[in-house]
Amino acid sequence: MGIAFFAGGCFWGIEAGFQKVPGVINTKVGYMGGHTIEPTYQEVCSDTTGHAETIALEYDDTAITYRKLLEIFFSLHNPTEVNRQGPDVGSQYRSVIFYTSPEQKEEAEMFIAEMNQSGRYHAAIATEVVPAETFWPAEEYHQSYFLKIGQRYGRGLF
Repeated sequence: MGIAFFAGGCFWGIEAGFQKVPGVINTKVGYMGGHTIEPTYQEVCSDTTGHAETIALEYDDTAITYRKLLEIFFSLHNPTEVNRQGPDVGSQYRSVIFYTSPEQKEEAEMFIAEMNQSGRYHAAIATEVVPAETFWPAEEYHQSYFLKIGQRYGRGLF
């Protein structure tokens, strides 16, 4: 069993993309990377807490690799954007990989270097690779949001 943390814009879309992936056992949205204890959605949206909207996912590491999770993450957002994704603007929407081990850090850094060299993107990847800190779960109404409202999420490979 592994755990991974990704931030790449609004957490609803990133979560919805990962919920369809075989080997992903559980997802939860929340906040990571800031300085406020137990931040609320309203505080994070004020762009003053330093947190990024983040997804935590548990995965079966015998069914899916961390590299495959990285590939999916990069397909679900634009990793070249700084502090925004589409119409969502602010540091809470930045692209971040929060690693939980030296192996995750190395894999993420290698993946980003490969993507930068591939020419796939029109600009350099802006995704940060930083150590995971405290993950603060978002309010219940944010969890599995698209499933709750019956809306499909169709960006990326899915």
